[in-house]
Amino acid sequence: MTTTDELLENFELLGDWEERYRYLIDLGRQLPALDPADRNEANRVEGCMSNVWLKGGFDDGSPPRLHLAADSDAIITRGIVALLRELYEGRTPSEVQELDVGELFERIGLVEHLSPTRQNGLYSMNERIKALARE
Repeated sequence: MTTTDELLENFELLGDWEERYRYLIDLGRQLPALDPADRNEANRVEGCMSNVWLKGGFDDGSPPRLHLAADSDAIITRGIVALLRELYEGRTPSEVQELDVGELFERIGLVEHLSPTRQNGLYSMNERIKALARE
């Protein structure tokens, strides 16, 4: 689980947005492979221009912790979903609800460097994760 402070620090260490995009691409490449059987309509995130699949659930611990698996067919989007996975993985349902990634992504400048369709996709992925925590 990456903390918001760690994410801010990582992005501050990177110079321009070309380096930051490379960082996102690297995160996407490191994303564990999603089981091909999970690349289905039930796991597809609506509102994303590219295909994004997101599967998640909570373990039986006390408190339960979120575990996510995800993938995308677009390299930058795969990096974004990997970043979201890093931020949410291992959090409790209440921690998932409290985390404001929109504000965080604005602080690192990510939102202003994404096309409107990628911004919509980002918010759709985030809302899908929040919905998992509400279930």
